[in-house]
Amino acid sequence: MKTTPEHDTRIANMTFASVYPHYVAKVEMKGRTVSELHEVIQWLTGFNEKMLQQLISEKASFETFFQKATLNPNATLITGVICSYRIEAIENALTRQVRYLDKLVDELAKGKKMEKILRS
Repeated sequence: MKTTPEHDTRIANMTFASVYPHYVAKVEMKGRTVSELHEVIQWLTGFNEKMLQQLISEKASFETFFQKATLNPNATLITGVICSYRIEAIENALTRQVRYLDKLVDELAKGKKMEKILRS
């Protein structure tokens, strides 16, 4: 699926710090914990708590965030629709990676079991 260059640029320039509080609010509102959120983020990116906090304080863009990440090899198993886009069909790699994260947060908020979210 093609996204527009403007859409991809907007996502690349968005800061992780600006979106992170929304992730926290979404999972806590559904009875999940920040610890579980961090587990999901670490599974996808390899970032531990300290690195996450550093990226937040640096106000790292999603482009920088995913450049520094070591993407989990099973990330390609994340499929489905998020924000009206079929994840596996998104051509732009960075946009697809951001949507992977969005999808994992959605699954956590929907109460999926952690082993299913982490594709184990």
